[in-house]
Formats: sequence, C-alpha cells, structure tokens
Amino acid sequence: MASHLAPPLMRQLLCQCPKASTRSNLISRVPRLGLRPTAPRSLSTASVSAATKASQSSLLALIRSQTVSPSRHRRIRKIKVPPPPPAPATKDPIAVLTSAHIQELDPTGARTQLFSKTNRERIVAGDIVLVRFKNGDPFSGLVLSIRRRGVDTSMLLRNQLTRVAVELWIKIYSPNVEGVELVRRKEKRARRARVYYFRKPKHDIGSVEGVVSQYLRQKAALGGATTGGSGSKRILTGPKGKGRR
Repeated sequence: MASHLAPPLMRQLLCQCPKASTRSNLISRVPRLGLRPTAPRSLSTASVSAATKASQSSLLALIRSQTVSPSRHRRIRKIKVPPPPPAPATKDPIAVLTSAHIQELDPTGARTQLFSKTNRERIVAGDIVLVRFKNGDPFSGLVLSIRRRGVDTSMLLRNQLTRVAVELWIKIYSPNVEGVELVRRKEKRARRARVYYFRKPKHDIGSVEGVVSQYLRQKAALGGATTGGSGSKRILTGPKGKGRR
C-alpha cells in the first residue's frame, strides 16, 4: 500500500532506514497513519502535493522514532594500558639463572670440570665409575651415555646385580651425590658418544664388581690418593695411572 501512495518518496525513505526490521515495521505502520491508496488522477495538483507533504512529515517522524542514534549505545571508553615492563639487563636470563644454580651446587667447580668437554681427563662413555651417595650404598657401573643439560646433567650407568642387568641415571649436581670416582678408563677411544651396544650379549661386559673391588684394594694400599672438595671427590687417573691420549 505504501508503494501506491508515493513511490519516489517511499523509496527514498526506505533507503534511509539502516535495518531491514525497521523498514518492515515502517511499511506495516503506514496504514495506521491514515494514508490510504487513492487514484492520483482524481485529485488536483494542490491536494496531491499537500498529501505528499503530510505523508513525508509523518514518515520522517516514524523513522526518527524507529532509528536509534549509534552514539547512545556505542560509547567508546578509553582503557588505561599500563606501560610495558623494563627490558631485562641480559638477553638470556635462563643461562644466567642456570649458571647461578650450578655455582650454588658446585662452588669449587670440580664436578663441572670432571664432565667438561675441554678437559682431556674427563669421564666419557665406556669408562667405569664409582658413585658414592650421602644416603645409601654406592653404585658402580659402565658409563653408557652422558647427557649435558646444565643443572640436569646426568650419566647412565650399567651393571649386573645377581646376574640381572641394572641401569641407573645419576645426576651429577644432585645434593645426594657425595662423590664420583673414575675406576677404569676405556682401553680404546669410543667412536660414539653413546655406547648402547654394550647391552647386546656379544659386547656385554657383565658385572663390574670385580674391577671396582680391585680398584678399592689398590686405593687402600696407596693410602687413598683422591682429590676434590666441598662434597665432591674425583680421581683423574685410573688404576693404570695413564691419562687419555
């Protein structure tokens, strides 16, 4: 019915409505405003212009009542953003924290030097070592691998107890570790950093208790030639007294 009344006016007013619901509500309320479809030919020019102005004012009032100003509901409120924290003094704080922790656990640096790659007398895979604990019995075994992870640096030892193969990961910076002693070096330098092939029956050396007991007897005969300090013991030469080439 609204399209028969004033097509150009209705098209203009409907285009100004932002929402489809507002346009449908506007078209449905046009008959309530008293705007009846009449034949434009039976009216004079003055009456048609008066009716057009009346309908225009009524429709504009209806559109203003239906539309809502976006500024009423979309109020932009500024949120205070705190400034970013100051940049750290060092680029790698994890490395600084790790070094401080290692310095606290190993003040003399004996354990770090015993497994350092720059030390020619370091412990490598294939050596036999004896680890003493503050609480518990000592454990000896063959070094299968060494995992260097800062504070979590550890080594994997393998031995046989009552003909049963036993492997144990030992963290060298653990407060429970009292000392690490080198019992015997590998005769030939291993070509790999992990000697897992000792797990196979062909290369398994079995129990190392005999080698360790012989080392302890020689140590007692020589008067216990050990070096170390601050909760860490180390022996840089084996029973043969020869270093690594």
